[in-house]
Amino acid sequence: MAIPRIIIFLCLSLVSLFVSADGGSAAHDELIKYGFPIGLLPSNVENYTINRTSGVFSIILRDSCRVTLPPDNYLATYSRKISGKIVENRIAELDGINVRAFFKWWGITGIKSNGQDLVFEVGVVSAKYPSKNFDISPLCEGTRSSS
Repeated sequence: MAIPRIIIFLCLSLVSLFVSADGGSAAHDELIKYGFPIGLLPSNVENYTINRTSGVFSIILRDSCRVTLPPDNYLATYSRKISGKIVENRIAELDGINVRAFFKWWGITGIKSNGQDLVFEVGVVSAKYPSKNFDISPLCEGTRSSS
């Protein structure tokens, strides 16, 4: 009887290393620290690394992911690996997130935040959306909720 309890405790301890109390992953918590909403990342984050000095980060998803982004219902794809450089209110050199607009796929290269709005950069073109549209991490299409 004691052995199963130990296994359950160890499993829960491991899960707590990767998931915060509110159900968001540690990578989502990092977004908040830098002034971004958690909904910029899908819910299937597996692991991440960040260099606190340079801001260079890498995020690994369980699998590549396809979501519909609010408010204009743009189709977006996340590669299994997403990388870039993050500082307060700015993500640059972003690689691994693409959005479909005007019948073509475009790579999102940067994101800026002023708290109320997010500005998504696609090369020299940008688009502004309310941050509140990204308060919830999207589920990857074809993924079922665990609830």
